[in-house]
Amino acid sequence: MEMRLNYMKVQPESLQALLKLEGYVKKSSLNHNLWELIKIRASQINGCAYCLDMHTKDARAIGETEQRLYLLNAWREAPFYTEAERAALALTEAVTRISVGGVPQELYEQVREYFDEAEYVDLIMAINAINCWNRMAISTSMIPGDYQPAASK
Repeated sequence: MEMRLNYMKVQPESLQALLKLEGYVKKSSLNHNLWELIKIRASQINGCAYCLDMHTKDARAIGETEQRLYLLNAWREAPFYTEAERAALALTEAVTRISVGGVPQELYEQVREYFDEAEYVDLIMAINAINCWNRMAISTSMIPGDYQPAASK
């Protein structure tokens, strides 16, 4: 596999736009571990190898357990996630696959049991951010493997 192009060099402003969205989410109310789970789950759905490599490494670096990472693809059947995380993961799946069924009212109400209005917006921004990163990485054939979390660089 070969990278098609480096969008960050071809159009540096595109990277700056994504980093601005990422910066918003970073400053948001979201728990960092939950944010990484969202990134990983959306990347699993989208099949983004580059982002899966990156965010599983980032999750480990902040203390996420191997067990929760391994079972994230089957989170509904695994007992290792809180009810709030389950709601956020269900929302992640719905927003990532928005053309399939949208975001049903029942799901909105489930998420709102654990997250207030502002946090709901933060969740959607986080989900949209990783979906955008996934689409950039997949469209340009970014190669996984070399990424190292900031803490270990």
